[in-house]
Amino acid sequence: MNDRIELDKKVTIKFSMVTRLPDGTTKTQPERIFTFIYGVESQIPSLENALKGARPGDRKRVEVPPAELYGEHDPSLIREIPRQGLIKQRIKEGRYYRQIKRGSLVSFKILEVTPKAVLADFNPPTAGISATVDLEVISVVDATEKEINRAIEDQNRRQIGCG
Repeated sequence: MNDRIELDKKVTIKFSMVTRLPDGTTKTQPERIFTFIYGVESQIPSLENALKGARPGDRKRVEVPPAELYGEHDPSLIREIPRQGLIKQRIKEGRYYRQIKRGSLVSFKILEVTPKAVLADFNPPTAGISATVDLEVISVVDATEKEINRAIEDQNRRQIGCG
């Protein structure tokens, strides 16, 4: 029996994860068990690469860069903008500012406030988050045709935002 992780194998892993925010803050996620069909249900590339060829009992530590999660923090999205036109009561350093302008949501984090301007970070709040995943392969078995087909359907629904 081939118990190595490869395409169309039903894989169960036990993992814990520590996420790192751009400011250095860390958050530890509780240990979880996760089952998926390898090569059908997309995982982050670092995880898929680390798991390929692994067997039950194998333990791995996977470093996941921001680009594979929510994207890198882009310094060019930090800009100084005039305070004129902003709602005075919402201008607080370190807080997120949100306002509908011309039918669109404007959202940014206020980094610094001066009498005439605001230093605004237009990056999404999740930009720059990285993670370390410690995992153990629990089981690797051949997926049935029914399990593969269900996984393909689920993956397609997730790609169009329905899952």
